[in-house]
Amino acid sequence: MIRSICFAVTFYGVTATMAVLYLPLIVLPRRVFHGFALGWVRLMFAAIRGILGIRHELRGLENRPDGPAIYASKHQSAWDVLIYNLIIPDCAYVLKRELYKIPLWGWYVWRVGSVGIDRAGGARALRGMVSEATAYLQQGRSIVLFPQGTRTPVGESQPYLPGAAALYLGTKYPVVPVALNSGLFWPRRAFRKNPGVITVEFLPPIEPGLSRRAFLKELENRIEPATRLLEQEGGSSSENAT
Repeated sequence: MIRSICFAVTFYGVTATMAVLYLPLIVLPRRVFHGFALGWVRLMFAAIRGILGIRHELRGLENRPDGPAIYASKHQSAWDVLIYNLIIPDCAYVLKRELYKIPLWGWYVWRVGSVGIDRAGGARALRGMVSEATAYLQQGRSIVLFPQGTRTPVGESQPYLPGAAALYLGTKYPVVPVALNSGLFWPRRAFRKNPGVITVEFLPPIEPGLSRRAFLKELENRIEPATRLLEQEGGSSSENAT
């Protein structure tokens, strides 16, 4: 618990300070401002390693396409929202558009170039999301989204939402499923974090050509079993460590 308290103090203290210091920098070109934002992410991961004792390993790197792609990731923890900034250069996250309204933090998320979606906007919102994502992909930026739309506790599942299928069908870019077990070490809605090694596994990409239903089924059939295996592996490692 002491680790978690020290991390919380560090996280909120550093974040609040940098949020104020970054405000004048928001007028800089997007790529320049993105570099400053990445500096904050790196500081947070240094604290995650040094204070919490949480490290990570990457698997399946050979499954990442050479060019831009859509990465559809399992989502178990707030840690997931940070990590792809480091392992997928200059990626654009798909997120709720209302997050842009959060003072400072929301402005910065908008400034680095994200894909905002109005969840209550129906088909029109999906079309807007596809258009925005396509523009980023054509610029060489990959897209990261969480196809279940919310953090899912370890051992549980949530339905796969239509947003991932809309991007798959509308952009014609490959979708790379990603499994992980971050919830074992950074549980959803829990203050206490546990030391260990989070595994992120890139699975073989799903190439364009499937129907909406077939794609969603294939995406779920790849991510869920791989996630269960990583949870079992990570759970065993945690027990052995203690």
